[in-house]
Amino acid sequence: MSFVTDPYSSLQFVELSHVWGHGVPSYPGQADVKMHRAVKFAEHGVLAWRCNTVLHTGTHMNAPINMVQRGADLADIPVDRFFGNGVVLDIPKGAYEVITAADLEKATPAVREGDVVVIVTGWHKFYSDSLEYFGQSPGLSKDAAEWLVAKKVRMVAVDTQQVDHPLATSLGPHRGGPTMKRLAREYQHATGLDPKQEHGEWYIAHKTLASAGIPTIEQVGGDVNVLLGKRATFVAAPWKLQKGDACPVRFVAMIDPSGQCRIGSGNN
Repeated sequence: MSFVTDPYSSLQFVELSHVWGHGVPSYPGQADVKMHRAVKFAEHGVLAWRCNTVLHTGTHMNAPINMVQRGADLADIPVDRFFGNGVVLDIPKGAYEVITAADLEKATPAVREGDVVVIVTGWHKFYSDSLEYFGQSPGLSKDAAEWLVAKKVRMVAVDTQQVDHPLATSLGPHRGGPTMKRLAREYQHATGLDPKQEHGEWYIAHKTLASAGIPTIEQVGGDVNVLLGKRATFVAAPWKLQKGDACPVRFVAMIDPSGQCRIGSGNN
């Protein structure tokens, strides 16, 4: 499935989220999502699930407080950050590569001030509990994050497992890590580069965006490929979670091929 068309407005909706549920891929070192039926149809005639989860699972939003002390939590992010026009940038990247400011500058359509920016490297197709998805994915460089901040973007979404390169996170040899024990060695073997020299700053891209108050969405998926290189309107509303650093979100894009749809005035 690619588009779902609303019969009244003719708006076309595009799913940008991975399916979420029991046992979805989780970061190395973190517990899996666990779900069980607390109330069952066979027993009670209704269904209700009980869930135990880390909030950074599946397609999820990060609040600035995730990386910045006293930054905005999910409940404090202004609601206008969750809805707006933007662009899906097609920036293909291979294993261990970096998304730079130069990549963003030359991508089309051009990023405008206030945009929601969705960066698609092609890595969403590897979404799974795998060494490739979590350990070899590309990530944003510091200068790419600074470029996005300078553009005053509304929100940044990526189809990779994190905003940063995995060697710039606790998956590699940074504080709390490495939670992927082989990662630094395999990176050096594959690239010939020193991970500490190339990625010596811990979560630098994520922290740069968070310090500017920009929420991020990681692990974009669904039918995002149908919007590559296009502009659209996006919505992703997180839980109104006090002190919340992250939560799963349903991320959706909408386009209007007719150009006729307008949002209602709110009057009778």
